[in-house]
Amino acid sequence: MENRVVITGMGIYSCIGITLDEVKDSLYNGKSGIVLDEERKAFGYRSGLTGKVPKPNLKNLLSRRQRISMGEESEYAYLATIDALKQAGIDQDFIDQNEVGILYGNDSVSEAVVEAIDIVKEKKDTQLIGSGAIFKSMNSTVTMNLSTIFRLTGINLTVSAACASGSHSLGLGYLLIKQGLQDIIICGGAQETNKLSMASFDGLGVFSVREDEPQKASRPFDKDRDGLIPSGGAATLIIESYESAVKRGAPIIAEIVGYGFSSNGGHISTPNVDGPALAMERALKQASLNPEEIDYINAHATSTPIGDANEAKAIHKIFGGEIPVSSTKSMTGHECWMAGASEVIYSVLMMQNDFIAPNINLENPDEAAQNINLISKTQNQKINVLLSNSFGFGGTNSSIIIKKTS
Repeated sequence: MENRVVITGMGIYSCIGITLDEVKDSLYNGKSGIVLDEERKAFGYRSGLTGKVPKPNLKNLLSRRQRISMGEESEYAYLATIDALKQAGIDQDFIDQNEVGILYGNDSVSEAVVEAIDIVKEKKDTQLIGSGAIFKSMNSTVTMNLSTIFRLTGINLTVSAACASGSHSLGLGYLLIKQGLQDIIICGGAQETNKLSMASFDGLGVFSVREDEPQKASRPFDKDRDGLIPSGGAATLIIESYESAVKRGAPIIAEIVGYGFSSNGGHISTPNVDGPALAMERALKQASLNPEEIDYINAHATSTPIGDANEAKAIHKIFGGEIPVSSTKSMTGHECWMAGASEVIYSVLMMQNDFIAPNINLENPDEAAQNINLISKTQNQKINVLLSNSFGFGGTNSSIIIKKTS
């Protein structure tokens, strides 16, 4: 008999809020977290637009020895995880006596690598890099740091899958718990926001240059969109078996009932229609749901011309044109490796509070988007079942289905 998998804790550190209440209010009010960063312009960026995330200060929370091995993505993830564990009712004593795992999405550590190499270039001596540099510059830095800080003894793995990393971490955690291989897993995604992290992205010309109106620049599905906006932070979800949650008396926030995945098998950066459609179809099949039973779809839509159009076609192919759809990236920008986890949290907050967050800046839907039910203003309604899409470079696709628990 397979285990049911539930969410018992959530934590968020993002450009639209660093608490669940702040984020909920931003979502309901359609509040954008996008700003113009003049430092990026001076550095040589074509676009200085970015999501503004507060700089963490962990001096009163962790020792210097712990902090020197942490880059900003690990700092964001640590703060999000503290909040998620607290909501789940899990303290250090519990972790020390029970097996808890971690699966976290991350796909870059640009700042740590550049800073270390710059020291060697200048000093001509690798020993001056510092003892923490290696742990900051590995792609597994988040799981490496959090697993040692919290003394975790379960699965310990970084999921590196471009902009679907956070979503795949949840999906893989769901499968492990479903099969009885783990009881509790810390899942999530983190994204660095420093100027070094997104320079190569900017060089592709994929960022919006609507710098005169930063908060109107992210325009998923709008025909006048001119590119995405980078953002970041971290999002953590505590997932566990239903039996474990009931035994602990934990708050059961929602249930994960489906995970679909696929690969486009085509162009390295240009998405297609069939891959995303297959991921959504598989998620529905695993959840034993019909398309019409989904109440809301949080679209991956990043505000790029081809990506948004192809996702709209994929959604229409599987679901038709009735189910409400919006992209929270219209407010947050593209949170990249974090997005698949944060957007599940955004969607669950809507589910808990009976509303659908708006796809802001949607003034003129493009031709493909006109065939789906895009929500451009906050809509008060109950959500019992939702689907969240995440797609990434290399053609990786992930769809997660979440169900409300009574």
